[in-house]
Amino acid sequence: MPATNASRHHGLLDLPFLRKRAKRLLKALKNHEADNVREQLRAMGLSGPDYRLADTQWLVAREAGFASWPKLITHTDGVTFAARHPGFVATNEAAVQHWRCGNDIEHSLRVAGFSGSFHMFDDPMVMGPVPALPDDDYWSVRANFLEQAFGFSRRDIQQRQALQHDALAKLDADSELVLWCEGDAYDQLFLIRLLASLPALPRRLELIEISRVPGVERFIGIGQLAPDLLPWLWSQRRSLGEDALALAREAWAAYTAADPGDWAGLAAHLHPALPLLGPALARQLQELPGAGDGLSLTQRLVLRVLADHGELPAGKVFSHLMMSYEPLPYLGDLMFHALLRPLIDAPHPLVHEQPGREWQRRLVRVTALGEQMLLGHINWLDYAPAERWAGGVRIVADRSPWVVNSDGRVWRR
Repeated sequence: MPATNASRHHGLLDLPFLRKRAKRLLKALKNHEADNVREQLRAMGLSGPDYRLADTQWLVAREAGFASWPKLITHTDGVTFAARHPGFVATNEAAVQHWRCGNDIEHSLRVAGFSGSFHMFDDPMVMGPVPALPDDDYWSVRANFLEQAFGFSRRDIQQRQALQHDALAKLDADSELVLWCEGDAYDQLFLIRLLASLPALPRRLELIEISRVPGVERFIGIGQLAPDLLPWLWSQRRSLGEDALALAREAWAAYTAADPGDWAGLAAHLHPALPLLGPALARQLQELPGAGDGLSLTQRLVLRVLADHGELPAGKVFSHLMMSYEPLPYLGDLMFHALLRPLIDAPHPLVHEQPGREWQRRLVRVTALGEQMLLGHINWLDYAPAERWAGGVRIVADRSPWVVNSDGRVWRR
C-alpha cells in the first residue's frame, strides 16, 4: 500500500515506514513478485529488469506526492527541524495575535508550542447576504441570516459577533498580526474582510497562506494538519504591505456591491499582493446563477454527485463533494446542509429526501427535474427558486438576476 492514509491527510510523513516500504518493494521485484509495481515503474520510464533501491524510493516518493525521493527527504527534514527549532523566541511569537477564520487550529497551535493570543473570525461570508452597509446594520443582517440558516440562537450569535467586532476594533498601527489562510473563498473572504477593516498598516502584519501541502493527497484546510506541521508553516510566513491593504479594500467593496461587475473584474486576474485571492473570487463568482441552468456551482455539483452515484445519505453526498468534486473546498457540514435545503424544499424540488432523524443519514436522490437541469434542458430560474444572495448580490428569479457563465462573465438575465 502507499503512504498511510493518515499521513496523506495530516501531512506528517513516517519516513522510517517509507524507507522500509521501498526496500520491501525492491525485494518483491527481485523475487519476481509485485507485477503491479513493475508496471508502475515502467510507466515512470524505468524498464528494468534490474531495479535498484533508488528506483523503488522514487516510486514511494511519487505515491506520497513528491517528484523525487530527495525532495521527499528535504521536506521531511524541514518539517522535523522546524518542529524542533521553531524560532518562536527570535521572532517574538508571544506578542503576536494569531487570526484564523475558525478555531480549527487553536489547539494544535498550543500543542506545537505557540503562545501568542488566538482570535477567531468565523462568519461564513461565502453564504447569505454580505451587503455594503454601515457596521451596525451589516452585523444585524448577518445575524439574521445565521439565525435563519443554521438555527443558532440570537443571543449566541450576538455574543460571538460582539467578541469579533471588539477584537477588530482594537487593531491599530501597534498591532502585531499573523493571519493563517488557505486558498478557498471562505478563507480569502476572511482575509480581505480583516485587512479592509484595518485603519492603518500595523507594525507587524504577516500572512501564512497555502493551497497545498507536500505529501497531503487532498488538502482542504490547515486544521487537518498535524501540529508538527505548524512550525514549518510558521517559517514560511511573509509580510504584507500597503498594496495588500489597498487590494483587500478594493476586493471587499467589490464583493459587497449589488453589481458584481467589479468582483468579476478582480476575479479575472492574479494579484501579486494576495496571489490566492483571484482564483477564490473566481470560484465564488460561480455561486451566481449559471447562465445556462440557473444553478450555482455548488448546486450543480450536488446534482452531479447524485447523478453519478445514485441515492445516497446526505452526509455521503457532502463527503463526495468535498473530496472529489469541489475545486476549492470550503464548506462545513452545516453550511452544506443549509445549501442543500433549498433544492429539497423548493416548490419544484431538484432533490428528493427520504424521512429520517439525522439529516446526514437521510437518503437523497436527484429528481427528474434535477436530471433535466443537469442536461441543460431547463433553467432553475424559471421554476421560482427561493431568493438567495452571493456576496452583495441579491438573486430573485423574476427580477432579472445577475448570471454568470463558465468564463466568469456576468450580465443581467
